[in-house]
Amino acid sequence: MKAIINATLVMRDHFIPDGVLLIDGGKIVDFGEKRQITILEDAEIIDAEDNWVGPGFVDIHTHAGNNVFFNEDPVFAAETHLAHGTTSLLTALYNSMNTEAYVKAIGVIREAMKKPECKNIAGFYIEGPYLSPKFGCDKENSPWKGPVDREKYMPIIEAAGDLVRAWALAPEKENILQFVLDAKKNNPGVAFTVAHSEASPQEVEALIPYGLRIGTHHTNATGNRQKYPETRGVCVDEAVNYNSAIYAELICDSRGIHVDPYMLRLVRKIKGDDRIILISDSYVGNGPTPEGYDGVDDIGFDKSGEIAGSKMTLDLACRNMIKHTGASLVDVFKFASYNPSRAVGLTDRGEIAVGKRADLVFVDAKMGVHGVILEGEKVI
Repeated sequence: MKAIINATLVMRDHFIPDGVLLIDGGKIVDFGEKRQITILEDAEIIDAEDNWVGPGFVDIHTHAGNNVFFNEDPVFAAETHLAHGTTSLLTALYNSMNTEAYVKAIGVIREAMKKPECKNIAGFYIEGPYLSPKFGCDKENSPWKGPVDREKYMPIIEAAGDLVRAWALAPEKENILQFVLDAKKNNPGVAFTVAHSEASPQEVEALIPYGLRIGTHHTNATGNRQKYPETRGVCVDEAVNYNSAIYAELICDSRGIHVDPYMLRLVRKIKGDDRIILISDSYVGNGPTPEGYDGVDDIGFDKSGEIAGSKMTLDLACRNMIKHTGASLVDVFKFASYNPSRAVGLTDRGEIAVGKRADLVFVDAKMGVHGVILEGEKVI
């Protein structure tokens, strides 16, 4: 038995000050105010030192850690995120890979998941293979510009198996439903996301019954179909905003480059706090810094100067969200823990509740990480 004391517990909609949390067998077995909880004499005491204790961050969309791709060094990348409070993550694999590269990367990460250093890797978020070739970084080199081809994509589906928790796709691609059906047959509970797309709202909504429930890096890498030259059309962003079934992923960098702070506040007002997911979308983008971006150090660029993900971890994304929107600690823990875990079916974590995994992060008021517990063991 372990007992965390001197904590302010961060719940889904409130705080518990002067809190105590009990852990046994890697799970939360009790929690509450100090006066309510009995601590056994032989319990191991973990002093939170008056920090806030919330559920470990769940980053469902991250390609890299500290400028290293997961498929290149999964241990280094996983440990980077863990040190910043991310106790669960999905490794994102991008459609710049061909079939063979996807399969190889999946194999590398599968093997890494057997190592104790990679216990926070919970599966895959495969960003592709079928995205629109018009949008996103490194689009010039995409090997997937042709039609949906079952012979090319089935080896990826089979290699990922039930470890893939999200497939990103462009709904406007011809024959994309065949891909969706094959992916669901292999893993019935998988989520689909609309990504790198200029789909109409109707094309997006047509896939909701099949499990489309996430908007990948909302307002980034999406097109806008205009019927009339002097009006704004409706497209992916409007579909994500309008449909309450769809979660909106947000990349919240320090300057509001991926998503303008006003847009962050607007999306929060439209979607509500139960449908926002903070992601790092950490990537290796070492291209030249374009004009006007001088001093930007938390996002990357590809060789052509296109924005290429971020260089963040979720603690930084939470800090930026607080700055840009006035969100509270309760709010950002929901955006970075509870909501993402629900979106991809990781329902055994993401909140402080009896029976949930004891994945916890200790933070100060500025989201500085002071401790991490993974499955009941203090690792940071």
